[in-house]
Amino acid sequence: MQTAIPTDIKLKKASRTLMLSYADGQSYALSAEYLRVYSPSAEVRGHGNPVLQTGKKHVGFKGIEQVGNYAVRLDFDDGHETGLYSWEYLYELATQQDRMWQAYLDQLDKAGASRDPNESVVRFVP
Repeated sequence: MQTAIPTDIKLKKASRTLMLSYADGQSYALSAEYLRVYSPSAEVRGHGNPVLQTGKKHVGFKGIEQVGNYAVRLDFDDGHETGLYSWEYLYELATQQDRMWQAYLDQLDKAGASRDPNESVVRFVP
């Protein structure tokens, strides 16, 4: 199977959204938060042991840069800028967004963590 390469990529800073369009007419909107928590960087992927990203609800974009003919690098306003999002990985994030987002929310819940950096979760067990 050939990698789906976006025909158009738009970074919308105000809405904190990355818009992807493909030749087959499909288009996807990916939030900065979603892209940040699923960054392909070693910091997030943890060299085989993923590190749960918390408090990223309000993260935004600083910029985007194409890397060769295979990826983009996203700069986030929390200082994170090391992940290279290949065309293949972007397509996976786009087409599996509902499943992956729910998996992230489930991980946060299990860890007793929050998307909001200004919120702490405390659970009391009777």
